[in-house]
Amino acid sequence: MMARNTDMRWRLPLVCLLWELAMIILFGVFVRFNAESDIAGWEKAKQEKNITSDAENDFYFRYPSFQDVHVMIFVGFGFLMTFLQRYGFGAVAFNFLLAAFGIQWALLVQGWFHTFENGKILIGVESMIGADFCVGSVCIAFGAVLGKISPVQLLIMTLFQVTLFSVNEYILLDLLHVKDAGGSMTIHTFGAYFGLVVTAILYRPNLEQTKDKQGSVYHSDLFSMIGTLFLWMYWPSFNSAISDHGDAQHRAAINTYCSLAACVLTTVAFSSLLQKKGKLNMVHIQNATLAGGVAVGTAAEMMLTAYGSLIVGFICGIVSTIGFVYFTVRAPLFRKY
Repeated sequence: MMARNTDMRWRLPLVCLLWELAMIILFGVFVRFNAESDIAGWEKAKQEKNITSDAENDFYFRYPSFQDVHVMIFVGFGFLMTFLQRYGFGAVAFNFLLAAFGIQWALLVQGWFHTFENGKILIGVESMIGADFCVGSVCIAFGAVLGKISPVQLLIMTLFQVTLFSVNEYILLDLLHVKDAGGSMTIHTFGAYFGLVVTAILYRPNLEQTKDKQGSVYHSDLFSMIGTLFLWMYWPSFNSAISDHGDAQHRAAINTYCSLAACVLTTVAFSSLLQKKGKLNMVHIQNATLAGGVAVGTAAEMMLTAYGSLIVGFICGIVSTIGFVYFTVRAPLFRKY
């Protein structure tokens, strides 16, 4: 037992330091600023495109959305995962760890697929948003393995998921030209299924012995609601962050805004309806209220109209709440994991 503890003590520091050194070397070899973040490149771009003001730099259009997405990844998902009564510190800290490593690896892998020119990866503010999107998928998968794997295993999972995410994203967006502004397919669906697959692979019968620790208590649900509120508020930025400037970005934010609002009322209604004595279930409120933002993500740029977005949120609230009731209470496959 002592030897095992000693191994654990050195394993995580060794992996973190070696992988960070690898990131430094790879960034030094491959990564460079793109035209809008490089001194000479921006001056050249202004001359070629007859740009008269620095305010036309893509940074000023994208950075506010990037900050919102960044808060979602590190605060929103981090606190959303604190629902387990015995895993609050681990949820926030390990989410922090995987996200910090994931954004570095994502900048490299996504760069090789999307912005690789003359042997170099060109990065800018949109690359940062893309990296956060990629890590968002890992954060979703993290929810499926929460409390079941070690930090080292989590880093290994992040390494593989970021790589596979980038391949999947390249196939869908670049080869098949799928429209997925908010990443409903590339981020949320991929992350959910990846997490379930990892959970199934790592499942051990003795995990049943800790089943009593998998529930929530009052304060853990309260902290989890902090994450829900951050995600809920910033989801319009998430779905519109990489949309085209102008009407598409404007429309994506409005559609998401309306869908999320409708989803909350529907979720509360059906949560009360499906519970004994009409008491709200915090699992539904923490998760199903966000389904409107997820579902409308793919079509966020489209002409859904405001009432169309409300309908999407209404349907998502119903389906998500009923789904949570079914999978957490009735479905033996998911109860097993």
